[in-house]
Amino acid sequence: MAFFLETLLGGLMVGMLYSLVALGFVLIYKASGVFNFAQGAMVLFAALAMARLSEWIPQWTGIDNKWLGNILAFAVAGLLMFAVAWLIERLVLRHLVNQEAATLLMATLGIAYFLDGLGQTMFGSNVYNLDIGMPKDPIFVFDSVFPGGLLINKEDLIAAAIATGLVALLSLFFQKTSTGRALRAVADDHQAAQSIGIPLNRIWVIVWCVAGVVALVAGMIWGSKLGVQFSLTTLALRALPVVILGGLTSVPGAIIGGLIIGVGEKLSEVFLGPYVGGGIEIWFAYVLALVFLLFRPQGLFGEKIIDRV
Repeated sequence: MAFFLETLLGGLMVGMLYSLVALGFVLIYKASGVFNFAQGAMVLFAALAMARLSEWIPQWTGIDNKWLGNILAFAVAGLLMFAVAWLIERLVLRHLVNQEAATLLMATLGIAYFLDGLGQTMFGSNVYNLDIGMPKDPIFVFDSVFPGGLLINKEDLIAAAIATGLVALLSLFFQKTSTGRALRAVADDHQAAQSIGIPLNRIWVIVWCVAGVVALVAGMIWGSKLGVQFSLTTLALRALPVVILGGLTSVPGAIIGGLIIGVGEKLSEVFLGPYVGGGIEIWFAYVLALVFLLFRPQGLFGEKIIDRV
């Protein structure tokens, strides 16, 4: 029982990190109605900025305190992501208002390649260590309930807590604020939203800024776990089944989808993998997403496409 719970908790924590990346897709889709292929590049760019600034700022300022250096690096990297979001709206999206979804989709592909090249030019292409002070030693919990307790990775636990807090804030933002309601209106119908005075350009800047912060947090956490390298762009591919499962228009769907896939991957790999030679964790999420595409393409909580036309 203890081993099962350890696997379950590990899956839940990994699932929250998947949800964090998937949120970027959901945010952009809710505001523009287009799938953002640049999300993986945004995660990489933000992680590179955080990693390099956490090295450069102490050198420039003489700060010895690691926490203060990381906080300053996070703040500067956040401002950089805001600048990227503003430039994307100013130079690209502003000229594509009310265009077909395919046009916006191709624009995000161009943005992805541009950010990949810009990140390499500005910050280099090596593998960088990102030390944000997250403990990596495992701990034992519930010693009084299970013999020996449950083994949990501290880093995964803290990362999952950060992801949970950010998801909760974003959910409140969409449901309780006037800007969040405006974002939902823009997602439903661009032209109708404009006709009632909602400034589409400003909404797109806001949502890309929020998606940039989400990418920064995701890049910071995954960079701390895996190192900051260009393979981080593949995190977007890991998040694709999450948004398909949860629904492209649903923030709660991104959460539930991430948890289901995280738990499903871990349990299937641990308990079924030995009987089929392993490797289930690699393809489990994509097979599950394919099943949903065949039988419920809008996902668990997403809207039917016909309702959005």
